[in-house]
Amino acid sequence: MSAVIRILGVDPGSAATGWGVVESSGARLSYVASGVIRPKRGAAHAQKLAEIFEGLKSLIAEFEPDEAAVEETFVNASPRDALVLGQARGIALLAPGLAGLPVAEYAANSVKKSVVGRGHADKTQVAAMVKVLLPKCGSLASDEADALAVAICHAHHSSFRKLEAS
Repeated sequence: MSAVIRILGVDPGSAATGWGVVESSGARLSYVASGVIRPKRGAAHAQKLAEIFEGLKSLIAEFEPDEAAVEETFVNASPRDALVLGQARGIALLAPGLAGLPVAEYAANSVKKSVVGRGHADKTQVAAMVKVLLPKCGSLASDEADALAVAICHAHHSSFRKLEAS
């Protein structure tokens, strides 16, 4: 029987950071919890980043994940938007890193391919497949579904690495 690994998946954003926690045991996945950290609208940028950090820190303390996975930033049309997203992503890497968790990073296309089977799937396809793979997750916000997809991708990649090592 495989050990149970608890994974925190994060879909970073400055307005909404999705998070999802799954447990992986071999090929079996189980839904634990998910949600969205939404910093106060109109707050200063530094305050929003602090709220994201505190939210992730609190989730790590509550759910005690073994590993974390964060979606990589894709290139935005606007350099300013890319910079703001990159800062939120930095917080998403920092919080689990400071907690001593191993943190993996996955490109959006890799996440989509892992969950849907196609690297260019749209958000509705990803959300629908997350619900198939984790039937107990219920209704999900888009950022929440994306975060669970990141955790699922990490579980699949972790299983593959373990098979390669044997």
